[in-house]
Amino acid sequence: MNELWQVIAELGLELHPDRIAAIASKIESLGSLEQFALVKPVFGPNADKYMIGRLDSAWRNAEQVRPGELAAALRGASATAVLHERRGSVEMVWTGPSTGMVPVRHTEQVLCEVIESARNRLFIVSFVAYEVASITKALQDAVGRQVQVDVLLESSTEHGGKVTVDSVRTMKAVIPSARVYVWYVGTGKKGVAPVTGSVHAKCAVSDGKLAFITSANLSTAAMERNMELGVLVRGGHLPAELHRHLEALVATETVERV
Repeated sequence: MNELWQVIAELGLELHPDRIAAIASKIESLGSLEQFALVKPVFGPNADKYMIGRLDSAWRNAEQVRPGELAAALRGASATAVLHERRGSVEMVWTGPSTGMVPVRHTEQVLCEVIESARNRLFIVSFVAYEVASITKALQDAVGRQVQVDVLLESSTEHGGKVTVDSVRTMKAVIPSARVYVWYVGTGKKGVAPVTGSVHAKCAVSDGKLAFITSANLSTAAMERNMELGVLVRGGHLPAELHRHLEALVATETVERV
């Protein structure tokens, strides 16, 4: 029984309240736990399959818990997580070899969560941006929700930057409505070669409420093969401060829209 409550608590922390609400409603409609397979699609395409499997297994080991009770427990865990978020929390995010001894969340999963949580503004910073299907889809869905997407990237060497791939062109092609910015170091003028420095920061902030600070670029290698470390910050003052700082870079024309 304790394992079931543990998994429910972790899901409450991991998933957006709207997602939990949808899952709870679906579970509530089940006749028994034998119909759990019907719930899996509601978790969404980027859900942690291991966590879903743990919930399935833990519920089977506590079969006396009825669907309505499980749904109520999920809603309670989600409400508690929301209160916890308002106080601020920091969570480790990791891509790379797993020891199985320390629970960690995957970079791609967390970045998708940040993007999916956005309702008004989303600001992403990365050195490079190759097309990663799940991230592209999440960004396109955000645009469909009328979210304003801003992206700061390193310029290609062709445009005075320090990366051979033209991430700016790639981003503008897949997300045409995104406002894309670059940093012309030391001059602030287009077409003038930078003195030193590059856009080496990597982060994403949603509505000034949820911030992901990471070593990972927006690339397949970073999402799937590299050893990458980051932190997900919910609530508190840091997400709002990061959002204001990025907005100030735009307002002072430290970075320029292209």
